[in-house]
Amino acid sequence: MEFTVVQGDIAAQEADVLVNAAGTSLRMGSGVAGALRRRGGEELNEAAMAEGPVDLGGVAVTDAFGLDADYVVHAAAMPHHGDGKATETSIREATRNSLAAADELDCASLVVPALGCGVAGFPLEEGARIICEEIDAFDPTSLTDVRFVAYSDEEFETVRRVADEVAEGE
Repeated sequence: MEFTVVQGDIAAQEADVLVNAAGTSLRMGSGVAGALRRRGGEELNEAAMAEGPVDLGGVAVTDAFGLDADYVVHAAAMPHHGDGKATETSIREATRNSLAAADELDCASLVVPALGCGVAGFPLEEGARIICEEIDAFDPTSLTDVRFVAYSDEEFETVRRVADEVAEGE
């Protein structure tokens, strides 16, 4: 499916679904999770933790609370804090499961960050390629607006370049 790359803070995005880069415990600590928790409120963290733990690559869905979204899909691309790093498989499964969860909820829009590429330590370029490939291959029934959000200028340039390469079939 077609998607766009945008730059900004995921917590400031407006969509039916915002995807949280979570660990398997679903505790919302730093990075993307911290940004979503700060804007969404402590209730978001409590709701997420009540759904956990989940398997690596798995997802859980909560209300979005104070965020400009209907749902947060907590995608476990990395093991519980300190128990290892994200892998190609965990990023691929977390992305695929996030898209499927949003589609099953009959949502039209979703914003996803670079799952597993921050505190989880996976290389950004390789992780972005995996995420772009999964979005590109996804066959939605309701999703029409998928955005891959990058925070910094450098991250945005890398993700945009990789997205262009995937779209061109490289």
